[in-house]
Amino acid sequence: MFLKRLNSIRHTLAFRLTLWYAGLFMLTSCVAFLFFYFLITSVIRDRTDEDLLGKSRILSSILQVEGFEAVQRQVIIEAQAAGERKIFFRLLSFAGNEFSSSNMSYWRDIGIGEAAITQLIREKRPVFDTTRLPDHRHNIRVLYTIIGRRIILQLGQSMEDYTGFIEVFRKIFVTTMAALFVFAVMMGWFLARRAVAGVETVTQTARQISEGSLKERVPVKKHQDEIDQLAITFNLMLDRIQALVNGIREMSDNIAHDLKSPITRIRGISEVTLTTGASDKDYETMAASTVEECDRLLDMINTMLVISKTETGVNKLDPREMDIGAIVCDACELFQAPAEDKAVQLVCDAPGNFSISGDNRLIQRMIANLLDNAIKYTPSGGSVHVSVYAANNQSVAIKIKDTGMGISAGDISRIFERFYRCDPSRSEAGIGLGLSFARAVARAHGGDITVTSIPDQGSTFTVTLPKQISQRSSKILDQ
Repeated sequence: MFLKRLNSIRHTLAFRLTLWYAGLFMLTSCVAFLFFYFLITSVIRDRTDEDLLGKSRILSSILQVEGFEAVQRQVIIEAQAAGERKIFFRLLSFAGNEFSSSNMSYWRDIGIGEAAITQLIREKRPVFDTTRLPDHRHNIRVLYTIIGRRIILQLGQSMEDYTGFIEVFRKIFVTTMAALFVFAVMMGWFLARRAVAGVETVTQTARQISEGSLKERVPVKKHQDEIDQLAITFNLMLDRIQALVNGIREMSDNIAHDLKSPITRIRGISEVTLTTGASDKDYETMAASTVEECDRLLDMINTMLVISKTETGVNKLDPREMDIGAIVCDACELFQAPAEDKAVQLVCDAPGNFSISGDNRLIQRMIANLLDNAIKYTPSGGSVHVSVYAANNQSVAIKIKDTGMGISAGDISRIFERFYRCDPSRSEAGIGLGLSFARAVARAHGGDITVTSIPDQGSTFTVTLPKQISQRSSKILDQ
């Protein structure tokens, strides 16, 4: 069980973040250690070199003032004072031959560097060398310098004290790094868990949603960080999905309701005719009624398909230059007879000088739907006024104003939904797709439809269309 849990943790984002955090911490710590290590060793080496040069200058001064015998005595005194295991002196000729030295019993394996003597004679400046004897733990720093006429001083000093300091530094560093590594892992795990806590909340919410709970939302902590932005975006997506699901459910209910009535009528007519029909005329009436109901069903289905294809961009537009004023005038002439039959005055104010780019067939049908609705819901003695004007330099507006029953404030936000019909309008024939189709066409052209209405006083629908259709018109449009 423990191994299974450990294996699951190993594949988590928090575990990988912890490894990255601890790894980067150790890397930067090692770089810092190497920097300080080389800095300390450089300082120690420079200090050792200064110490050796100081001793060589003292011997050079003694040689000049008191002579060679005084130098020999001083060499022995210095070696004994510092410790014969800590320092040694040799006096050499330019040929590299030794003619005087301190006690070399401990340093017998230290040779004379011919390359160092050659470099010293050539460059005329002190030469330093670091060496190590096989049986000794510590390095030895050796100085070659000229202290008198054709006299070379070989001065060596053990770096035991400094090496001990370096070793203590290494041990402290290793111990400290081990403790810091454990601390870094713990802090990295804590920070990683805090960082991915929001992601885990999103995951849990998504899991609950997958089980059927669309009402769940990710809590936003208002830190304004990336996790909050993810949560806000996720919640907006959930709102959109829930709205779409609710719309699909409502549309399915509406479709079922609107399909039920004509199918019930077809079945009722057929059943009555089969049980009571006595002549061919009865069967002809039944067939005619069936065809009429089927046409109504096909018209509803075809309209739904056109709306869906137009909104999703599947139904590609066929944009052409057209005079929208002339199209509106033609539509008004077509609906003049139905308006007169209902005693509704239809007024058209559409000068024929507004050229736009659009799909002639779809725009004609859009205007026809709006005119049909305006006349249908305007009582006898009322009026419908249609006008075309320039909304701005880039777009043209079509305004259809009626004096009909109007739309309530509660219904005005939903009238463009498919199959939605206001309660007063249910007495009129229709399937509730006309306004949905009109808005889909307007938006497919890069425009839109707005409505203002006062109950019992009338409504005004305004269609705004751009003069030139944009490239976005053929893309999927968001309701």
